[in-house]
Parts: sequence; C-alpha cells; structure tokens
Amino acid sequence: MSDLHTRAEAAGLSRHWQDAKGQDQTVSDEALAAILDRLDTDVGEPVFVSGELGEQIPLPDIYRDGTALLTLEGGETVSLSVQGQMLPAILEPGYHRLEQGDRQWTVAIAPPRCPAPPSGRHWGSAVQIPSLREGGGAFGDFAGLASAAKSLGRAGAAALAVSPVHALFPADAARFSPYAPSSRLFRNVWLAPGGEPVADTPALIDWQSAAPDRMRDLRIVYDQLDAVQSRAFERWRAEGGERLESQAQFDALHAYFFGRDRAGGWPDWPEEYRDPASEAVARFAAEHVDAIRFYAFAQWWADRALRDAADTARGNGMAIGLIADLAIGVATNGADGWSRRGELLSGLSIGAPPDPLGPDGQNWGITALSPFALRRQGFAPFIGTLRAVFAHAGGIRIDHALGLCRLWVVPDGAPADQGAYLAMPFADMLRILRIEAHRANQGRGAIVIGEDLGTVPPGFRDIMAKAGMLGMRVLPFERDADGAFLPPETWSEQAIAMTATHDIATVAGWWKGRDLEWRARIAGRPVSPEDGADRARERTALWQTIGNGAPEPDEPAPAVDAAIAAVAETPCPLAIVPVEDLLGLDEQPNLPGTIDEHPNWRRRLPDTLARSLATPEVATRIAILNAR
Repeated sequence: MSDLHTRAEAAGLSRHWQDAKGQDQTVSDEALAAILDRLDTDVGEPVFVSGELGEQIPLPDIYRDGTALLTLEGGETVSLSVQGQMLPAILEPGYHRLEQGDRQWTVAIAPPRCPAPPSGRHWGSAVQIPSLREGGGAFGDFAGLASAAKSLGRAGAAALAVSPVHALFPADAARFSPYAPSSRLFRNVWLAPGGEPVADTPALIDWQSAAPDRMRDLRIVYDQLDAVQSRAFERWRAEGGERLESQAQFDALHAYFFGRDRAGGWPDWPEEYRDPASEAVARFAAEHVDAIRFYAFAQWWADRALRDAADTARGNGMAIGLIADLAIGVATNGADGWSRRGELLSGLSIGAPPDPLGPDGQNWGITALSPFALRRQGFAPFIGTLRAVFAHAGGIRIDHALGLCRLWVVPDGAPADQGAYLAMPFADMLRILRIEAHRANQGRGAIVIGEDLGTVPPGFRDIMAKAGMLGMRVLPFERDADGAFLPPETWSEQAIAMTATHDIATVAGWWKGRDLEWRARIAGRPVSPEDGADRARERTALWQTIGNGAPEPDEPAPAVDAAIAAVAETPCPLAIVPVEDLLGLDEQPNLPGTIDEHPNWRRRLPDTLARSLATPEVATRIAILNAR
C-alpha cells in the first residue's frame, strides 16, 4: 500500500466503493490527494466516548487500569475501577464526566432506541410553509403553519412535516432554498409573522420583492415592541449567548456588504471582516448596535412563532405534532462558515457520486460538519445542531441520513465524480441522536425519520431499525428486483409510508406525465415516444397493484385516491401524504438539478387548507386515511 493510500485509509477515505448498479469503483490517486490536502485530520487528545446503556465501555489507552471518578449528569459521583481499558456498565443515559488524574472525558450513554411512534397507525401531511395561503401574505409563515396544523389536526392528522426552517440569508432574496442554509442553529426569519394580509397574491412567490417586504414588516414590529415584549426578548437574547450574537452579527454584516458590494458571503467581504474575532468586526458591532439587535429580535420572533405552531399542532389532537427537517449541511459562505469555521469541512463540498439519476455525480455546493472537528470538540457541534432542530418538534426527518455514516466529498472546483466517501463517526453520532431524541419535545421524546432513499450500503437500514430510526418508503420507489410495484401490505414496519416527496412528481403529476414534460421542456424537446410508452406501462402496473382490479382510469383523481388508500393500508406506523397529493395537484415543489428552469420553492397552494380540506374530493381522501 502506498503512503497516499495509507494516509487516505487513516483519514477514513474509501478508495473503493460500489455504485448504484452494484459495480465496484476506484477513486483516483489524484482525487485522493486533492481531498487529503484539504482535510484537517487532527483529532486532538480524546475527550469523548460513547456507549450503550448497561454495557461495558472501551476506553482509549490514555486511561490506566485503576480507579476513576465518574460524575453522573445528575450530579452523583461514583468511584469506578477501570480494568483492561474497560469502563464498567453505566445504568443512567446522558452525558457524564469521567476523571482520572488530570484527564477528563465525556461519557455519553445512549438509550437502546429512539422513541417509538404513538401506538397504532397514524397519518399526517407535509407542507412547504411558504406555499400556505393562511394569513393572506405574499408567502406562508409560522402563523400560517399554526393555522394549517389546526385544520389538519382537527381533520385527524397526527403529524405535520415541514421542510427545513434553518436560517437563510435575510438580505439576499435569491437564496431561498431551504436546503442550503446559512446556519442550522437558528431560524429562517422570513417565516416570522409580520405585516398586513395581502389580497390576490399570485400563484408563484416573487422572492425578490416578497423577502425584502417581510424584513420591512419585521422592522415595523421591532420598532413597536412594548416594554413587556422587550424584556422577554432581552431575556431570550441573553440565554442565546455568544452563538446568537454571532448569528446576529453575521446577518448585519451580510446585509451591509450585500447592500454595498453585492457580496454573497463572508469570503467576499474585506479581509479584516472575515475573522469574527477581529477588531474590525468589534468596531462594526459597536457602530451597528441597533441593526444587530434587530436581527437577534427577528430570531426571537421567528422562534416564538414556531413554538406557537408546535403548541397548536399538539393542542388540536396531533399525537406527534410538527416533524422538523434537518438539512445535511450548510452554505460555505454563511454564518456557520464564518463563526464556526473550525467545525466544518474546508475546501470541500458534499454531494453524491454518479448514479442513474445523475450520471456526472452531484455537487450540492454546501459543506458539512468535519468528523475530525467533532472528535476534537467532544461532538458539541452535532449536539447543538440536534437541539436546534428538535426544539418544538415531535419528530425530525434527517435529510440524506447516510451522511451520519459517510459523506461524498468533492474538492472545490473539481467535477462531482472526482470525489470520495469520507467516513463519519457513525456509532457516536447515532448514540447522541438517541439521547437527544429522548430529551426532545419537552421531555416527551420525538420520533426520528432517516431519509434512506437511493443507493444504501448493505446493512445500513438494519442499523437504523435497531436504533429505532424510521426509514422512508415512497410509493413510486417500492418495487421488487424486476421493477414490479410491491403490494402495500409487504412494506416495512420500520418506516413511514409516503405517496411522494417534495423532490419527485405528485401522484397526479406522475400519472399525467407532468414530470416528463418538465424534463423534456428543460432539454428543449418534446416528450419522447419511448418515455411516454414507459410511463403508460408503469401506470398500468401501478394500477394493477393499488387499483383493486378496476380498469385503469383516464383521469388522475382515482389514482390519487388509490395511492392514498395504499399508503394507509401499509403496516407502517405513520403514513405521510404531502398536501399536494391530498389536494390532487399536478406540480411538485422542487425539481432536483434545476435552479431557474423550474419554479423551485415558489409555488403557492390554490387556497387555504381550511377551505381546501372541506371540499368533497379532499374530504373523501381524509376519510380514507381516517378509516384505514
């Protein structure tokens, strides 16, 4: 083995990997060298170990046989005997402190599984918050989410899933994708309620005008705070500490330089402002006290409204409540990249290797937490991220859950296929996830859903199931080795059932070939006869599986009803029907691989949910879900 290969293996880079077709692939030496040049592999002296409840825990060799002092998280101290680098079993989950001599170690003890869903079988829906018509604004917000949760809860839904609500870039209206956030520790302040209702808003959101208008409205709310509100805000701001101040400073600096220079993020700022600890940043903070306070206020206002939406969901009968979404990474030039640079992979983007859906591979243009920094910092960045997304949620969905195990990393400027898989500290992260899931939802616990679609390494779903994580089973993808659709009763009990996701065609859109039309339009050609014939065969095959032997329908409405009935009949503990499928809409929220060609994250629903759910066709679908 060459020195390069030895270093790559030590860093957790895989030279060999298997593609979606099961074929072995090898990473080039050039790609390995480029990635290694960008990795800071220093993990420092070990400061963290994790283990299972009631099992002995292996310790690194810095601990000697003999006595060690264990301080449990609740404050109780216990003297333990360390023999053969093994710590005796600990019977209390949580984060404990182990001391021996002048060394200290955090010992994380995980419960066996994530919290289970409520007993029985339940259904829920999924919404894109900006698409909501509740409140009458130019786009939906957290107040609208509360109204939607009220309507769906009273209709019988147990859960309402949303796309990520992570902090974006308040001054840059072009950066509205929820999956490329500035920070995962804070909220998207555009979703904070503000302003008067707007009549006759268009079917597509014009973010270039709507986002600045929302910030103007929030400024009006800020300027009109009364004394009671101001005191509550200042208490919350003090509790937020340095992390909140860094976020507010970044947002103020970004607004300043974006307005002056159209600077996209901190790497484009003057050099003296790129270090959050610099004198230039300190001067800016002293000279822009009110602007920084306003951005901190916007976070408070947004977080408070999200909490109210979660309370409304539970208060209207939702056994699970809101299901939050955790994006896999953050924009390199955002708030986390500026103030938490040492926590992230630098000079590398994450994505996916070549597969049938992306023959050239995918570069998502975002970065992620560094596995080496996680070990250096005792996993504090991951714990903080989980606590931010679990706040107010009865469940979370982890986008691209494979990222807990490995990440496809690509050197900046290189093609997406010139990457490699980088191992993550999966066992430690999974144990932390179980701890935090049990502590979430005000101690009631929260379910965990992992997006396990696409190319899944052998055994990954088994590990998820053992940990109590629910996978995702989506109707168009549930097929056997020959491509035939699987009967609903054969679906996994260790997953949620879905008619669609935000990244694929709605049931009605798929039935009508709307997704084929979009792809053909983007390619500048008509839908090919071959694609049309393939879809016709797939429609027939699906109808034979879920249509109870009835003739294939000419219109999509019967297929939508049958699809909803199918996911309701699976053994899955939770069926999620996106609101677009509840309403029988043709268009999907997002078309992966496009930016301007398709109106991603811009579509509004045709009416408020309260009115839509009352229509005969939607009421029938809800009755199907409640009955089955």
